[in-house]
Amino acid sequence: MGEKNKTVSFRIGGEKFETLRAMADQRDLSLSSMFRDYVDQIVAHDGRVEIVPEHGVREEASAPSSEFPLTVEVPKSFVREHERLELESEHLREQLDEYKQYAAHLESELESAEAQEAEMVRLEDLDLETGTSLRLE
Repeated sequence: MGEKNKTVSFRIGGEKFETLRAMADQRDLSLSSMFRDYVDQIVAHDGRVEIVPEHGVREEASAPSSEFPLTVEVPKSFVREHERLELESEHLREQLDEYKQYAAHLESELESAEAQEAEMVRLEDLDLETGTSLRLE
């Protein structure tokens, strides 16, 4: 089965339509052909198409370093520092997890100790209840 053409439609204001038609006439193209070329460029460059005026294209075409999308060289020291900081942050996250586990362990021990203390009977409390006290001489 062959590939079928699809239709894309949208609405624009009358003034913009006339401007587009004038642009197409100036280039001796139909509006459909102009938009097909534009869509082909978008698809070919994975959606990364920059629209510039014609005089900008001529100036940029003569500049050898102008490629789109722009690329930037980053010094190795910056990359190394970034990697070091990533490793350090990972280590700090691990330490934080360990501290959280330790705090949870301490809380459970405290709750256990409080529960045991609640079950304890203190001699002072018994003395107060009975009104007697034990003296050792």
